[in-house]
Amino acid sequence: MVEDWITVDPDVCHGKPIIRGTRIMVANVLSLLAGGSTIAQILEYYPELSREAVEGALEYAVAVAG
Repeated sequence: MVEDWITVDPDVCHGKPIIRGTRIMVANVLSLLAGGSTIAQILEYYPELSREAVEGALEYAVAVAG
């Protein structure tokens, strides 16, 4: 579920959606994906993330766009 991976806190990153337990904004992950990065490349760039967290960011984007 998206709530397992994404959180919004007005005191963290100006209230932007972030990956739970990090200060990595969902927008940053989505930007990398949009720019052609693979999930494997994102995991190399952000080793604190899991594949599930990146997929959670994608699920969040779908839910917001939906």
